[in-house]
Amino acid sequence: MRLQISQPALPFWHPATLVGTWFGAGLLPIAPGTWGSLAALPFGWLIRIAGGSAALLVAAGIVFALGWWATARYKKETEVKDPSEIVVDEVSAQWLTLLVADPGVWWHWLLGFLLFRLCDIVKPWPANAIDRRGSALAVMADDTVAAIYALFILAIVIFARGLTRGA
Repeated sequence: MRLQISQPALPFWHPATLVGTWFGAGLLPIAPGTWGSLAALPFGWLIRIAGGSAALLVAAGIVFALGWWATARYKKETEVKDPSEIVVDEVSAQWLTLLVADPGVWWHWLLGFLLFRLCDIVKPWPANAIDRRGSALAVMADDTVAAIYALFILAIVIFARGLTRGA
């Protein structure tokens, strides 16, 4: 069995492909959403180091807006409801999840990654309802909702761990 990189619907160097696939991460074989989330981590870490949580939140918002455009443009070419190679939604959402992560604490980042992937796969309500809509906005928004769940759980774990360390 030979794994192959997916071929994008638009040329690779098209801005919608670059943004939508997060510079090719979504074209990797098997679990493109996981690759997109992994590819988001180093960028998110650098943004968090440079500007704190506020910078990461702004960056997530900018990537959300760019992702909405890229997804709409890409979907127009493919006529697919939610192309698997589009992973910019995971990037924006992964950054939201990591707003409370300390850049110097590795397990915050690992747990944030795992929690977001779990919430993105499970799609708790209303993420599952949004996902069924199929629009470019829905592609971006369902992951944002999953990220809010993951962020909330991560914040509770970090807070609770802090409480137990102080006791």
